[in-house]
Amino acid sequence: MRNKFDAQLGQLNDDLIEMGTLIESAIIGTVKALQECDAKAAKQIERGDNEIDNKEKEIEALCLKLLLRQQPVAGDLRMISTALKMITDMERIGDHAADIAELVACLPAQDCFGHMELFSGMAAVTIEMVKSSIDAFVMKDLDLAQAVIARDDEVNQLFRSIRQDMILLVHGNAAHGEKAFDLMQIAKYFERIGDHAVNIAEWVIFSITGVHKDTRIL
Repeated sequence: MRNKFDAQLGQLNDDLIEMGTLIESAIIGTVKALQECDAKAAKQIERGDNEIDNKEKEIEALCLKLLLRQQPVAGDLRMISTALKMITDMERIGDHAADIAELVACLPAQDCFGHMELFSGMAAVTIEMVKSSIDAFVMKDLDLAQAVIARDDEVNQLFRSIRQDMILLVHGNAAHGEKAFDLMQIAKYFERIGDHAVNIAEWVIFSITGVHKDTRIL
């Protein structure tokens, strides 16, 4: 019975890695579409969000099966409940990637250019945070989870830099107001992706220690 349970836990890890790969690809795709002003590619990313949603449902079904049929002990219970929390944040990350793609698809081509260095930097950090938070769960790596949380300040600083650039853009020419608003929305979605990666890392810490930052759960 335990062998079967361990095999299903292994499947859970594999499914989480697969879902992580899907959302990582979605974020990378949105950045590439933004850099290349590729509205067609952006629309494909929007449609791809369904695949992420389906993977969330598969993982949720597996977690419920493990909870109902296998009677997990405390450590296993924390792992499974953490996975359920993680996929909620992962699904939201996929939604935000689709939200960014939707904005990119609507931006006039000439409005995609400029400010790409900050956006690319913000995207790179958030992608690494998402990947590392999932790796931390699979490897039960407390230090890696804490490192993800520490990088949130970096994302916030990049967001502030982009916001300042957009303020200067509008002050220089009020006609750029709509462009600045759309680019600020994109930056805000990247910031939220970072926040969700932090949430995942905090639940990973709980799965390892039994302690969450907001409360103590044994």
